[in-house]
Amino acid sequence: MSLTAIIVDDEANSRVILRNYLGKYCPSVKVMDEAASVQETLKVLETNKPDVLFLDVEMPYGNAFDLLEQLPDRSFEIVFVTAYDHYAVDALNAQATYYLLKPIAIDHLIKAVDHVAHIKQREKELQDAVLVPKVKNVTGKITIPQQDGFEVLEIAEILYCQADDNYTKIYLNQGQKLVSKTLKYFEDALTDNGFARIHKSYLVNVNKIVRYRKGKGGSILLSSGKELSVSSSKKGNLLDFFK
Repeated sequence: MSLTAIIVDDEANSRVILRNYLGKYCPSVKVMDEAASVQETLKVLETNKPDVLFLDVEMPYGNAFDLLEQLPDRSFEIVFVTAYDHYAVDALNAQATYYLLKPIAIDHLIKAVDHVAHIKQREKELQDAVLVPKVKNVTGKITIPQQDGFEVLEIAEILYCQADDNYTKIYLNQGQKLVSKTLKYFEDALTDNGFARIHKSYLVNVNKIVRYRKGKGGSILLSSGKELSVSSSKKGNLLDFFK
């Protein structure tokens, strides 16, 4: 499994060594960026979502634990990389995934990367599997995969879903969500819950339809006032709900 990473170390030479080791011995890891301090790391994390942070403990103007206190809801794994072994207990308390001592042993680095990859793979499998089982087993609810877990929505709150390449926009009575799943994914999950595919781009909650306008395919008006086109090939599928 491929991983994205950020290297945090105040010593430039240490960052170069780790980057080179990863490139040579752990080619599945893509280093997104580097940082040399707590503040630099916080700035880098504003625009990057890594799978793993390779984190030195000692840094100027704060240490690794000061950084982690400012990231209580982190979704990435932590691999400590330090020359000191007396931080092991603190690292455990900070829920670190692995603890590497400098100079870095190649076999330990590979084990650390494999361990992170295994955790991320299990998270992905859970995230991929969680939607359909939740729809089937929890009446009236659906789970929406997110990077750090999933969010539970009331199906009755969904007005319609709109395709956006490999993403889906979910429009609710209040607000909307962008999910990194295809519209087909939601069609498979919601068809038995009163949803109809009316267009290549739209999956609608039939209970939210207040009017149908005739035409080649026609259009439907939702309770929110939103009007959506119905493709001619999907017209019969929609009208079957109103027999």
